[in-house]
Amino acid sequence: MLAAATIVMAASAFTRYFAGSPVQIFLAVALFGAGGPLISVGAPVVIAKIYSGQARATAMGLYVTGPYLGGLVALAITNSVLMPLTGQSWRTVMAIYGGLTLCAGLIWILVSARDADRFGSGQGASKYNPSAFAEIVGVPQVRLILIISVGIFFVNHAFNNWLPEVLRDHGLSAVVSGYYASLPAAIGILGVLIIPRLATANRLIPFLGLLFGAVMLASILLQFPNSLPLTAGLILQGLARGSMMTLAIMLLMETPGVPEERLGLAVGMFFAAAEIGGVLGPVIFGTLAYLSAGFAVPLIAITSAAAGLLGALVLLGRLRSPQGQ
Repeated sequence: MLAAATIVMAASAFTRYFAGSPVQIFLAVALFGAGGPLISVGAPVVIAKIYSGQARATAMGLYVTGPYLGGLVALAITNSVLMPLTGQSWRTVMAIYGGLTLCAGLIWILVSARDADRFGSGQGASKYNPSAFAEIVGVPQVRLILIISVGIFFVNHAFNNWLPEVLRDHGLSAVVSGYYASLPAAIGILGVLIIPRLATANRLIPFLGLLFGAVMLASILLQFPNSLPLTAGLILQGLARGSMMTLAIMLLMETPGVPEERLGLAVGMFFAAAEIGGVLGPVIFGTLAYLSAGFAVPLIAITSAAAGLLGALVLLGRLRSPQGQ
């Protein structure tokens, strides 16, 4: 499944190369949604099969560094290196990234073939039936975690897609904006390697609360064009961006009522719900920016979303307390 996902993602990049209209490029980007979530779901399932306890937390942190490293490199070199090398052809850059995606899929095939037995043989597939969805969603804590996942992806995807433009609106050039936008990814790598290890099962909710607070403060600081608050906002956003998702998935894995053999289904439901926020975040952020002719209003929307996440987390904490259980 993971290998097939890389083929779909590469196809999305290659079709962007050939897109000749806004509708065609919209469909090309949408194709990515048929492959990307399979990676997001499949990788945690592999981790859940191999690791448990704190080792699982460490593995989840390492897993999240992959997207961070990719985002860091892409933001740093796209405008400064690849665009000049390709004669400012974004289409050729898309083709290059499609080729890199195929290479990643080939590497995964080679690596997984060596240890195929560790990933299971799939005998448990028959346990995944329609009634399992109702069983998992019937757990109140799961429902709240799914709502939280929507908010996390709303914030993350809005920032990921619009941060360079927010920085350019403060007067930075495209190249400098790319460098600045890569700062959260660099900080995030440190965060996801450290924070999940510190956030043991009884600390997950407090740590998530701190991360949601960091997002709220970051959205306020990014309103200022001065370098000091702007840099502080980027650092806070980087600390929260990857660790929020990691801790939320860990919280789902630790939830009573979600059996080990259905973790794949539960994580799949997590990302299916989360991608609602993944779509709404960039769309609402961009629409508000267009209607208000600036980024102050959409950043306030991020502040409001972070406040909503904190409220949902308070409710989840009450459900997980001995009285709530």
